[in-house]
Amino acid sequence: MPIFQFNPQQTQLLDALPATLPEQGFVWWAISRAELETQWLQVHGHLQRLTGAPPMELHQQDLLSAQHPSHYDYTSNYDMVIFRRLVIGSGPAAPAAGSPAPSKKSGPAILKHIATVPVGFVLYDRLLLTVHSEQCATAEDFVRRVGTDSHARRPSSPADLMLRMVNAMVDSFLELRKTLSVQLDHWQTELLSPTTRFVNWRALLAARNDLHALEDLCDEQHDAMQEWLDTLQEQPLQNTPKARNERDNLVARSRDVIEHIQRVVHHVRRMEQSAETAVQMHFSAQSHRANDIMRTLTALTAIFLPLNLIAGIFGMNFEFLPIIHNRQGFWWVLGLMALTATTLGLVFWRKRYLARTRG
Repeated sequence: MPIFQFNPQQTQLLDALPATLPEQGFVWWAISRAELETQWLQVHGHLQRLTGAPPMELHQQDLLSAQHPSHYDYTSNYDMVIFRRLVIGSGPAAPAAGSPAPSKKSGPAILKHIATVPVGFVLYDRLLLTVHSEQCATAEDFVRRVGTDSHARRPSSPADLMLRMVNAMVDSFLELRKTLSVQLDHWQTELLSPTTRFVNWRALLAARNDLHALEDLCDEQHDAMQEWLDTLQEQPLQNTPKARNERDNLVARSRDVIEHIQRVVHHVRRMEQSAETAVQMHFSAQSHRANDIMRTLTALTAIFLPLNLIAGIFGMNFEFLPIIHNRQGFWWVLGLMALTATTLGLVFWRKRYLARTRG
């Protein structure tokens, strides 16, 4: 991972850590979690030389943990923020090579499991240490942006750079909303369609579980950033225009990040409610269809019941029955049965017992 030195005039890519921290500006040192684990003694020594206060052992374990939730902690020398980001490629599954693309009729691809990894930030006054996973898209994007875009506004402090990176991570969750919305909308259409049978219950349950996990993740992110903002506002402010301006910028960026997280939470909860409503409407529709079928069967049974009665009466083994010896008796009885069936059918049709339900 690279080392950058930021100052008001320029941004420099360094080959190694400087002997001392700059008087103006700050240094960004990005390192992977694997490198931190294998080279902790060297990292500890560099931080001891530059800042005089390397991270404590407890914070070291937090930075090395790949399962740590979003969290904020601080000491008298540095602040530590752990923020979980979305793993790129955890969205919809891509089709295998040579396989046909999914058609619109089959719907969008089933979502993969939503995976996240933590990114650690250790903030000193003039040094930012970030701990990423291997091939972190957020870190690579900022390295590319810093190295190629000379006209971009440079971050003014380690906290400013951290908030920009956190904001980019939250935006990736905002982009995930579109994929989730498309998939859930497709499933809702299938659930409410009267001509298709919904069979993706396992995938729908997995998507709902992912939504619950995403909501919990956003709550942790919100708590961490809110604690960071509260601590920032509680710190004593230097009575200079530059210090007040920097504080106002950090507070504004922090509130913007929190607002983005709240938007993700709001959208996730809305999708959860929409999915639950669609499931309830599906079962209500299924119950309504079953009631229609039973009503139709009951009406048909009521039509054939008098016909069975007439057939049973004239099928009795008695010698003397009305019109049984008449040559036209069969046709009279058959006409009576047809008249009875037609009359009952018309009555039930007028009462909408035999009405066809529109889907």
